[in-house]
Amino acid sequence: MATLPPKFDVTRDDITRVVGAFYELIRQHPGLGPVFAVHVDDWPKHEAKIVDFWANAILHERSYDANPLKVHRDAGNVRPGMFETWLALFDLTLREELREDQAAAWSALAHRIGRSLRAGVVEKMKGPGGVPILR
Repeated sequence: MATLPPKFDVTRDDITRVVGAFYELIRQHPGLGPVFAVHVDDWPKHEAKIVDFWANAILHERSYDANPLKVHRDAGNVRPGMFETWLALFDLTLREELREDQAAAWSALAHRIGRSLRAGVVEKMKGPGGVPILR
């Protein structure tokens, strides 16, 4: 079976570096840090899983088999507005850690995924008549 080329010029080492720097920012963030802290008790294990997620999405590796939408829906404390903050921090990390072309390509992918996750979380939070429940 032929191996697909990466979606853009990023290596697994780049992914590992970006994920580590990003979660360092997350742990310090006053809004997102506590949301993650409820669910993550082993940061190295969590970061390794997220590296696998991005390696799958960018490098076409098959090392990640979880369902990110289900994880975010089941968390219970993820709100639609958090995705904008998450993406802003992720974009900041990409700009700091990568070349401009790499950061732009990865950012575009992250925003597509973020829109999908946000939509899935919003759908779960709808009440009677399809009105969003904003807790």
